[in-house]
Amino acid sequence: MTTIMSDKKNVEKAIKWIDNGLKEGKDVNELLKQAGMLFNLGPKDEQFVYNFYKREDKKN
Repeated sequence: MTTIMSDKKNVEKAIKWIDNGLKEGKDVNELLKQAGMLFNLGPKDEQFVYNFYKREDKKN
């Protein structure tokens, strides 16, 4: 039986995955592009993750 994960769990996993990639010195824009596909994010979730990291960029 296949378990379908909630969108919230996929967003959390995507953020953790991106954070790990940033720690390895990877480009945030490439990570954002890949995360949408890897974690099957819908358009609203992709936008949320994108905005989350773009706000972080403005703080630094």
